[in-house]
Amino acid sequence: METIKIERNVQLLVEGKDVKNFMEALTTRLGYSNETIQIHDFGGVNNLGNFVATLVKLPAFATVTRLGIVRDAESDAHRAKQSVLSALRNAGLQETTHSKEVNDTGPYVDFWILPDNSREGMLETLLCDTIAGSPIDDCIADFFGCIADASQGDMKRHKARAHIWIATKDQPHLSVGVAAKRGYWDLDHDALRPLCKFLQSLSDAN
Repeated sequence: METIKIERNVQLLVEGKDVKNFMEALTTRLGYSNETIQIHDFGGVNNLGNFVATLVKLPAFATVTRLGIVRDAESDAHRAKQSVLSALRNAGLQETTHSKEVNDTGPYVDFWILPDNSREGMLETLLCDTIAGSPIDDCIADFFGCIADASQGDMKRHKARAHIWIATKDQPHLSVGVAAKRGYWDLDHDALRPLCKFLQSLSDAN
């Protein structure tokens, strides 16, 4: 877990380095610099509770006006949501998820479960939505159709599909998050609009 230091009044906690890099690329695309939103990598899902508990104990947390959390749904979006809510409750935060009103007793709190707050999956699932139907994606589909383990689970397939997409680019070794910073994903795609609205709600803090 990274050393936590609060430097902005808008805090965004995300699951893993890939998601952090992707969110940095997306917030930059939306016009928000690191002067607006401070993004932290809380590590794996099992680290979220400790990270939030540590964050709220810092003296500078009194300056935080909005707090956002982003994690993967994995195989169960509902269970992922309950995990986030449990972490918030255990840290003594008032739940204001999906509300536009700032709490009287603490910061506005919201969260996003990747890929779209309802489906199972992860960041790569959302990224695959942005390339669906493209000529290269059609080729990727043909590839999966001819390999012996094409019947593997959807979640692993999304990861593989995302990495095969990157493999068609100039720097095929990049992670999905760094690839976002290099322009390998369409950050203006309609599939990202709900996530963008979530980020915009955090950046509207005053």
